[in-house]
Amino acid sequence: MPLSGEAIRLMNYIDDVSVTLRRILTGVATLDDEERALVSAHLSQASPSAQDVLDALKGK
Repeated sequence: MPLSGEAIRLMNYIDDVSVTLRRILTGVATLDDEERALVSAHLSQASPSAQDVLDALKGK
């Protein structure tokens, strides 16, 4: 079954998020412990999360 334009668009968004996460991982090496803790807390509070998206895709 061919994918709809919307499905392809969403998959491209996921690819963009993956690129952003790779950039974040590269930057982590430059942070001191306090900065790591602050960035970690910020990421933990980010909403919606990847898990929220997975739950929506699974129909939860």
